[in-house]
Amino acid sequence: MNHVMRFLFISPRYSGGIGGHAYMLSEQLKNLGHIVDLFPTTHIPIKNLKNPSFTLFSTLKSITNKKNYDIVHAFNVPSAFAMKFTRAKKKVLSIHGTFSDAIKLIHSKPLGTISNFVEKQAMGYADKITTDSKFTQMMYKKTTNYELEYLPSPIDTKKFEQLKNMKKIDNQVAYVARADYGKGIDILQNAEHLIHGKVVYCTNLPWIDAMKILSSSQVLVQPSRMESLPTTVKESFYLKVPVVASNVGGNPELVQNNITGILVPSEDPVSLANAVNQLLENKTLSNKLSENAYEFVTQNMTWEKVLPKYIKFYEDLL
Repeated sequence: MNHVMRFLFISPRYSGGIGGHAYMLSEQLKNLGHIVDLFPTTHIPIKNLKNPSFTLFSTLKSITNKKNYDIVHAFNVPSAFAMKFTRAKKKVLSIHGTFSDAIKLIHSKPLGTISNFVEKQAMGYADKITTDSKFTQMMYKKTTNYELEYLPSPIDTKKFEQLKNMKKIDNQVAYVARADYGKGIDILQNAEHLIHGKVVYCTNLPWIDAMKILSSSQVLVQPSRMESLPTTVKESFYLKVPVVASNVGGNPELVQNNITGILVPSEDPVSLANAVNQLLENKTLSNKLSENAYEFVTQNMTWEKVLPKYIKFYEDLL
């Protein structure tokens, strides 16, 4: 390492998708000797007020923060306003998935319209914007003309060592995601009576508990209406659990149909159930897909493969 870099990471939370990625990246950078501060998360714990309140509180706190950094890295649009007022040589914003489209889908069209305006403002505060999905990269180029840097979010394979030798449960099917409309939980529920197995819903479990259920399952179902590059699919690949996913967003970047998993049309419970049943009944196909998926994720989506790209990105920025 030629130069110790000082970072401030800002995220509404440090768990889950993009927040969990922010935390893991901070730990990887610290392991290399860099200095990373995590901006404290403060918000009103009411569903529709979490992001707006975090934006307000974090912005006020950043205005009074006198520390200087080499790079401030904001994760997701609500963090960009605190990023704007942080003293740093360079400012980076990461967006995983199209933010305003997600707000419109999950909440309402008027909120989506407001979010679109806020999103464009936020993007203008950054020196560089990154995303973890080529689909998201393409969409922002098309809608905003911003060139986003593609940096995938990898998995930490060391975390899986405690999951060795998990016993498989016959015909168990796992859903590991939030219980919301965007993640398509209702689509799976509508398909459930057609599935020749038991669906276990992991919607609000600690990571290790969700992974134990996933590891013991025969299939992961990912029925989302929109996605960037879902961590759960990468985790399932690493655990050699075959995946059925909807053909939306960045899913096809991971799930190559009949190679690393099975893709089905979005909002099609019958196709979803048929694909799950195919994997439950055809062990040869299931094993082939899971082996291919494991090879893909270990070659492309681990910190050993991706961290050097982040270091080069940061060093080039400075």
